[in-house]
Amino acid sequence: MSFRLAVCAEMVYGELPLIERVKRINEQGFEVELWDMRGRDVAALAATGARFSSMSGYFGGSLIDPDSASEVLASAEKLIPVALELGVERMVVHPAELGEGGQAVRPLQRSTGQMWLTGLRTLEKLAVLGEQHGVIFALENLNTIVDHPGIPLARAKDTLALVAAVDHPNVKMMLDLYHAQIGEGNLIELVRAALPCVGEIQVADVPGRFEPGTGEINYRAVAAALRDADYTGVIGLEAGAVSGPGLPSGDTALAAFRAAFED
Repeated sequence: MSFRLAVCAEMVYGELPLIERVKRINEQGFEVELWDMRGRDVAALAATGARFSSMSGYFGGSLIDPDSASEVLASAEKLIPVALELGVERMVVHPAELGEGGQAVRPLQRSTGQMWLTGLRTLEKLAVLGEQHGVIFALENLNTIVDHPGIPLARAKDTLALVAAVDHPNVKMMLDLYHAQIGEGNLIELVRAALPCVGEIQVADVPGRFEPGTGEINYRAVAAALRDADYTGVIGLEAGAVSGPGLPSGDTALAAFRAAFED
């Protein structure tokens, strides 16, 4: 039993243009994850022949804010043609709006019932949109300690609860184990509990957000738990290379990622 392995082109081979990063990742047999696709050469990316597993699924608004949730839906609809051209399976959304450097556009330290209900209703509308166009919207958990302070309903248990409440095949969870380790830990039990709602799993080690083997997470044990649970979906490396920019470090990071999740 094997997993489908993907690599985020935004975080490795940073000295290369995006197209060259995608080609290099594809040549090594990995699928490709992308972030914000606005202003990018979609035709050139499609021409690489790479398989694209996920991309950002919105660029404005907050799905938990009644005053701006409609912006999430409108921006998602504008991005769907890009996803379809690239064959992207999952369009990633977040519990609230992220700005420059992943920071909260409107930092909030407490969640409310209204946020929960608005998030649920927005995800239900995204489910309908996804069903119409054959894409999945994936709600990603975040950590609020290091990378994304001020994002309500960002913990894995909260995003899992929202996705489970929507209960629709076109809304899934992007389970990010880097974020979960910082905010919650107990990753193997989390994986087991979340798998029915998971569309994709993302990984990076802690601390530092580098490839497996550079920090405290035992990703071989996580991989074993995923196999035991019969998971055969995508695992994406959303991490930098520990030795910094440069081709050798990027190649080493991808090799370490493969080694952690190979049979």
